[in-house]
This record gives sequence, structure tokens and C-alpha cells, in this order.
Amino acid sequence: MSDAAIMEQIGNYIRHERQQQQRTQAQLSEMAGLNRWTIGQIENGEAISLMSLLQILRALDRLHVLDSFAYSEEISPLAYAKLKKQQRQRIRNNRAQDPDKGDLGW
Repeated sequence: MSDAAIMEQIGNYIRHERQQQQRTQAQLSEMAGLNRWTIGQIENGEAISLMSLLQILRALDRLHVLDSFAYSEEISPLAYAKLKKQQRQRIRNNRAQDPDKGDLGW
């Protein structure tokens, strides 16, 4: 897809969601803290800033569309097995190392 086609698709999505929530461009602009002209620009497929897009999505309660950008590090099964092997399996109760149970001072 071309950049223009992507912008048009985003604009159509914003328009559709706004209309589904029965909001005018003016209402959405007030909720998002933007100018009504900016809402019109994005709905017409014009380029806008990422910050404006985020404000609009937040106002429409549609930030979840960005979930596909979420990144989390995953550990491989081999690395996990090595970590588990390195963990202590037992803990010894050693009186000499415990100051509360050592010499009572008599």
C-alpha cells in the first residue's frame, strides 16, 4: 500500500469510529484537545502527526489498535532451563551464620 492509501485507511477508521459513537468532529476535537480542522484533515486522508493520532485514538477509546506494536522479550526454552538449573535447590540452616541463634553471651 502507498502512504496515501494508508492515511486514507486510517482516516476512514477514525471517521467510522467517531460516527459509531455518534460524535461530531467538534465533539471529538474537544475530547482530544485538538482543532476540529485536524480531525477533518485525518478523516480526509491528510497527513497528521503521530501525537495527534494518539490523542484521537485515546479520545475514541481505541488505543488497543496499537497493541500489535507491543514488544516483550521472550526467553528461549534453553536459556530458561539454564536459569532454573542455576537456582538454589536447598537452603541449609547454618547456626554459625545466623547472629540471632549464635552465642548468647553467657
